[in-house]
Amino acid sequence: MTTKAYAAPSATDPLAPFSLTRRDVGPHDVLIDIEYCGVCHTDIHIARNDWGGSIYPVVPGHEIIGRVVAVGDHVTNFNTGQLVGVGCMVDSCQECSSCDDDLEQYCENGFTATYNGQDKTLGGQTFGGYSEHIVVHEKFVLNVSEKLDVTAVAPLLCAGITTYSPLRHWDIQKGDKVGVVGLGGLGHMGVKFAVAMGAEVTVITTSPNKEDDAKRLGAQHFLVSKDEAAMAEQANSFDFILNTIPVAHNVNPYIALLKRDATMVIVGAISPLPEVHGGGLVRGRKNVAGSLIGGIKETQEMLDFCAEHNIVCDVEMIDMQNINEAYERMIKSDVKYRFVIDMKSLKTAA
Repeated sequence: MTTKAYAAPSATDPLAPFSLTRRDVGPHDVLIDIEYCGVCHTDIHIARNDWGGSIYPVVPGHEIIGRVVAVGDHVTNFNTGQLVGVGCMVDSCQECSSCDDDLEQYCENGFTATYNGQDKTLGGQTFGGYSEHIVVHEKFVLNVSEKLDVTAVAPLLCAGITTYSPLRHWDIQKGDKVGVVGLGGLGHMGVKFAVAMGAEVTVITTSPNKEDDAKRLGAQHFLVSKDEAAMAEQANSFDFILNTIPVAHNVNPYIALLKRDATMVIVGAISPLPEVHGGGLVRGRKNVAGSLIGGIKETQEMLDFCAEHNIVCDVEMIDMQNINEAYERMIKSDVKYRFVIDMKSLKTAA
């Protein structure tokens, strides 16, 4: 199937119209007509080869919402017309211990990324959601409730599950004192989830002007990390900290906020962090951990939780033709809090 798309031809060229071929629908496949696709900062990193390993042309997009238009003969869980989603993965080995435990994101043989991954069926690389259609194995397709605002659901497939998964894994309960470091695409979702779980939430940021937004999102408290006196007052008081800062930074001031035996989880920074002071950890048996998206089972749980609590992302809609401008604005943090592409703009383009 020939499909319209937008692709980065190289690390230095802007995204431009592109045509790709999707595989035929196999017995366990689902063909999805893409209606909305979220824009993740990872899209920029891969399009511009910031991390190395990009395979061109790159068709980004791993926050996909659409409707089923065809299913394979053996598919039983999805029907034509159904609202569905596809996130960061479209396959995994399905044999290792992580896959057996519904943790495909930690597949010991490497999961197949929705784009810039190795396509096990056609060969070559996978192409993502900046396109009209996608064909995905049914195990990696997610049910999306019609109760939710469909225009704001797409980023749940990355920003949503990235923040939901650690909150669930570390068993956040009603009354727990939770800090969310950073108030961007990830952070604003961390606040919404922690509040819905009943936690007492504090947004921790370097930007004093974000207090109104933090409170609007449901946070009960606001802490400016540059205010040393305020930070000292909160020392040893947090049950859990979700750290969404996307770049290398000094984690020691945040470790000081943790209670004994409490944990700070890194979900944003994937580059080397400056030296962690061992004393901050051993004096209190504190923990620093990391977390990567979630498995398919947990992602479905997250979407169901969102339907129950009416949680979606704060988004700004754009046309596909404005993607390069959106990238530049994202780099400047000029969006609250995620861009979503209305894919009708691609389908109706000449």
